[in-house]
Amino acid sequence: MTARLLIVGPQGSGKGTQGVRIAEALSIPVVSTGDIFRANIKGGTELGLKVKAITDAGELVPDAVTSEIVRDRLSQDDAQAGFLLDGYPRNAAQVGHLDEFLAGRGEKLDAVILLDVPRAESLQRLTLRAEQEGRSDDTEEAIAKRLDIYESETAPIIDLYEDRGIVDRIDGVGSLDEITARIFAALEARGIARVSA
Repeated sequence: MTARLLIVGPQGSGKGTQGVRIAEALSIPVVSTGDIFRANIKGGTELGLKVKAITDAGELVPDAVTSEIVRDRLSQDDAQAGFLLDGYPRNAAQVGHLDEFLAGRGEKLDAVILLDVPRAESLQRLTLRAEQEGRSDDTEEAIAKRLDIYESETAPIIDLYEDRGIVDRIDGVGSLDEITARIFAALEARGIARVSA
C-alpha cells in the first residue's frame, strides 16, 4: 500500500528523527528539503551556494526554488509508492504547488503528522543541537526568527489540511519511542500499517 505523508512541527520538534523512523517502517523515502539543501551546500553546488547565503541570513529559500526541487525528487522511482515530506510545504503557496503536482498524478496526501511541541522546548532543543553540532545557522537570533516564521507561515497550512480531515496532532514531548508509538497509533487508525516492525 502507498503512504503519502507530510510531517510538520516547529524546528526542534524531532521531525527529522521521527521522519526517518516512519519512512523505514513504511519502506518509503524521506523527502527533506533541509537535507537536500544541506547536501548541495556541502557539495558546493550552485544551488548550495545560493541556499547558504539565504539561510545564513536567517531567511527561507524561495517557494519556486523549493517546489522545483521537491517535484524533481518526488518524480524519482523510489517515491512512486509513497513518501514522507519533511519541511515542505511550509506555506499556502507551496501547498498549492504540491496539490497541483499530486493531482497531475492522480494522487493526494494521505495524512499530515503534526508534532506539537511548546516553543520553549523547541528553543531549548535547538540551542543544545547548535552547541553539539556547531551549526552556523543555529544562532539564538536565527532560531527565534525561524520559529516566528513557522508560527506565522507554516502553522496556517495546518488549518488547510485540517479542513480535509487528514491532520493527526501528536504530542511531541516524551521519549523518542513514546512519540513514535503515538504516530503509528494515529497512522494505523487511518489504515496505514507499517511494512516492517
